[in-house]
Amino acid sequence: MRDYGLRGSRNGRRHDPEGDGLHGGAGGGAAGGGGTVVGSGTTTGSGATAGSGIVLRNVSLGYEQCRVIADMSLTVPAHRVTVIIGANGCGKSTLLKGMARILRPEEGVIELEGADVHRTPSRTMAHRMAVLPQNPVAPSGLTVEELVAYGRFPHKTGFGNLDAQDYRIIEESLATCALTEFAATPLEELSGGQRQRAWIAMTICQRTPYLLLDEPTTYLDLAHQLDVLDLLTRLNRKEGRTVVMVLHELNNAARVADHMIGMKEGAVVAEGDPCEVVTNANLRTIFQIDARIEHDDRNGKPLLLAYEKLGSADCAGDEDGDALPLGPVGA
Repeated sequence: MRDYGLRGSRNGRRHDPEGDGLHGGAGGGAAGGGGTVVGSGTTTGSGATAGSGIVLRNVSLGYEQCRVIADMSLTVPAHRVTVIIGANGCGKSTLLKGMARILRPEEGVIELEGADVHRTPSRTMAHRMAVLPQNPVAPSGLTVEELVAYGRFPHKTGFGNLDAQDYRIIEESLATCALTEFAATPLEELSGGQRQRAWIAMTICQRTPYLLLDEPTTYLDLAHQLDVLDLLTRLNRKEGRTVVMVLHELNNAARVADHMIGMKEGAVVAEGDPCEVVTNANLRTIFQIDARIEHDDRNGKPLLLAYEKLGSADCAGDEDGDALPLGPVGA
């Protein structure tokens, strides 16, 4: 395996010491394209209250003159899988980027385990939280193995090289995401789904207790969607990692979530257990759909069997809204 520490540093691929995160076109296009590779995150400093998770206190978030979220107070529980759902443009990605310190609140405070994320050193944060936005950008010519190795840079100082433990973690991350055979393959030669798994492997390689992912199943077929979600669930169940992610496909969201947040127009409409959030009344409000919902005999989770847009020929109701949940209903 190559010495990624020196190579990354010489070619400008090294993690930004200010740790402002992966740059991609996430949530409304505010995060810009091109830039550093390693996902930053948000973390706690000394004196944090263990287990308190991520807390928003009267937070407002937006882009330039456009406010997306106003005066939101919310708690994302530690050691659980939280899934954020909502129609396109409702503020899901904006909320995630606020938690990740990619967006600075216009008002209010965001805390991780009791510490203000904007008052915590960037390197400390990168040890606590890894972030994967919607459309991350990597330098041209990077191989899968080199990309995954970037997950170790927050744990290095100066121009420090990777050691045996780093190499072991890189190899484990590749194997976990079924990418070992593609280790030497340039990212440009991968399919969309393979490339997405490479980014997830890099995020896992960072070995942080908090993982934030914006639509991690993008580009993946049904089997690989389940593989990725099962992987994230195992990291939570076996290692106690806190997972927060945005998902569009509601059956997948309900299947993996311990805690669910439903959003509309920058506000939280419902939150709690998936059975409390995925109800016909809530889906009418959030997505403007009328749904047939049953509960899966295997896990008790809500399952959408069919849905119609409100105002369609087969569904009486309000005709406002044009957003539907994406993805196959029976996944």
